[in-house]
Amino acid sequence: MQDKKNALLNGLSLPLMEAFYTIQGEGMFSGQPAYFIRLGGCDVGCVWCDVKDSWEAERWPIVPISEMVAEAESYPARLVVITGGEPLMHNLGPLTSLLKDKGFQINMETSGAHPFSGTIDWTCLSPKKFKQPLPQVYEHANELKVVVFNKSDFDFALKHAKLVNEKCHLLLQPEWSKAEIMTPLIIDFVKENPAWRVSLQTHKYMEIP
Repeated sequence: MQDKKNALLNGLSLPLMEAFYTIQGEGMFSGQPAYFIRLGGCDVGCVWCDVKDSWEAERWPIVPISEMVAEAESYPARLVVITGGEPLMHNLGPLTSLLKDKGFQINMETSGAHPFSGTIDWTCLSPKKFKQPLPQVYEHANELKVVVFNKSDFDFALKHAKLVNEKCHLLLQPEWSKAEIMTPLIIDFVKENPAWRVSLQTHKYMEIP
């Protein structure tokens, strides 16, 4: 038991909710094949979260990172997306180091609410009102993706856009259950604010897992 705890603490094993090969459905890499590693554990608590089963890390098996990487290698694409849950609740250094050794590009999706770790090629920062990002995470953001659940999220998006670097891509994505209402508002906003672009959850439209 102590060995398992040490492995978890050191990032040599991690709580794995699921891992699967699919098409990235949203953000700047939408449409590309990718292997997703979804880690268990999240304390942000978004009311509209579509993977609430991921919140309790204790529910999921602790899997050695060597097994995760070996499974990723069995698929042809060399793009891995580390997500959750909230992946930065864990030490991502060993996992990302091993993935890089095997030739993978590593993308991560995070709320930014925990300290940054790991060697990440592309960070999608998706800040949430329920638990704000740490200041240190903004500098790592390649992509700022704000989920629009209500009209106040536009001001929220503008606030966070001031904190990322000038090369960071700015995206607005309608929350799935509110897409019919919010998408027209997002379109109008982007037309008036051309630094932003629209992100859609295309995998849900195409019914891709």
